[in-house]
Order: sequence, then C-alpha cells, then structure tokens
Amino acid sequence: MFAARSVPPDRITSLHNPRIKDVLRLQEKSAERRRQGLTLVEGYRELTNAQAASWVVATLLVCEELAGAAVAQALLARAPDGPRPYEYLPVSAAVFAKLAVRERSDGVLAVLRTPQRTLAGLALPPNPLVIVLEAVEKPGNLGAILRTADAAPAHAVLVGDPRTDLYNPNVIRASLGGIFTVPTVAAPMVEILAFLQEKGIRTFAAALADDAKSYTTTSFIGPTALVLGTEADGLTPATRAACDETVIIPMRGQLDSLNVSVAAAVLTFEAVRQRQGVGANKPSA
Repeated sequence: MFAARSVPPDRITSLHNPRIKDVLRLQEKSAERRRQGLTLVEGYRELTNAQAASWVVATLLVCEELAGAAVAQALLARAPDGPRPYEYLPVSAAVFAKLAVRERSDGVLAVLRTPQRTLAGLALPPNPLVIVLEAVEKPGNLGAILRTADAAPAHAVLVGDPRTDLYNPNVIRASLGGIFTVPTVAAPMVEILAFLQEKGIRTFAAALADDAKSYTTTSFIGPTALVLGTEADGLTPATRAACDETVIIPMRGQLDSLNVSVAAAVLTFEAVRQRQGVGANKPSA
C-alpha cells in the first residue's frame, strides 16, 4: 500500500518558513480550511484512525525529538497510492511547539483532505440510529457527541445549519478521532428533516415542553433520529414542530437542562439499550 521515500527533506527550524505559515493559517482560519478543503489532525493515534478511514494525507509534519526516531522513520517511509504522495516535513521542537495545541503532543501533525460527504451518499442500515444536531456551536460539544456516537454506537451524526466548522481541529481533537469512525454530514436542517422523513426514520426532539415524554418511557426500537438543539437555546420552534415526538430527560435538581453532549449521551445509550437484540447494525465510516 505504501511506497518508500528514502531521502528525508531538510528539517524546518524557522517559524517564518512559508510551509509553516500555511499550516498556521489552516489552524486558525475556518474560511481557509473550507477554501482549500483541508484540516489538521494532531497525534499518531488520530492519524492512524484517519488513514484507516481512507482520509487522504496532504502534508505530514513530524518532530523527531517528540515522536522518536522509529516513528519518524516509519512515517517517512509512507506515501499513499497514486501520483501525488504526501509532503513530509520534519520540524524542530521549537517549530512544533508553535503548531501543537495539545499539552503533551507526540510530535505528529498531519494536514488532511476533508471528505465531501452528502446526505445522498450516506449509507444507513435498515434500522438506523442517528444523532441530529441543530446549529451546534461549540467544537468541544460536537467532538464529545462524536465520541458518544462511536462508543454507543450510532450509525451517523447529521449536523444541521452548523455554527462551527465540522472539521475544526478542536472538533477532531475533542472527538478523539470519532470524526473518522462515524459517518458525519453537515447540511441545512430542512434538508436533514426531509431526508429522515423520506427514509422512514422517526424523529425525537429533545426539548423542555409540557407534552414531552420521559426518554425512559419512549420507544427507540425502530428507525430513530435523536434531535438536539443549540447549547443556549435548544431546538428552534420550526424544527421541534417538524419532529414526530418530543422527549425529555427529567431534571431532579434545581437546574433545568444538561449540556448538549451529556444529553446526547444519555439519549443515545438509552436507545442502544432498548435496541439490543432487535437488529441494530454496527455503523461503518
């Protein structure tokens, strides 16, 4: 699968190097990531997950002092099939410190080509469990929900009218690579709801409402989409009205709501518990 590259390039030691500036722009500007169709992933484990999911590496930056000689040499030898193998850039510890966002980085940072995923191209099993997020804003919450979707598991995460870049490096980091293992699509919310209706997937809005049923007394055994709203305001009235049912996680204390990533985890694991042994399928990215 890999072709050898025997001659390593010179190590980059200057923060003024044009390639380092390019990477920093990708790290800092979502518009630049969207324009180029690129994102960043930090960490050898996350890079391995991305490659296993067939994400294409455009550039690989490695600090041998942090990664170790064996890892650096192994990564240097890799290049994907095709006429354009990825660019390998060894960098100094000082340069990598500027690029890294993790406190204890392992010295591996990759620029990845982001996949163009659409609702039309989404393959779901006959009895799917889907998480739907409307206008999610915080990268940490989106990343945490992707971790839940991988762990439970759910078959897909659909992000309607996103307020954060789906491939924000902070999303990838918070997901611990869940973005690579869970099929994830961003689209207008009205298109997501129409897609779910067309597929015969029942939608359950998570909301504070007088007519909401407790999530523990609601059946999620059939084709199910769990629909959650923004961190601050919840679901929009239009989205909630378009859903088939409204469910609630009863709050026993003085506060009236959970963090959206926690609420998603509670609902998803309850759905998986109910569906055990009734033909739920394991997702594939």
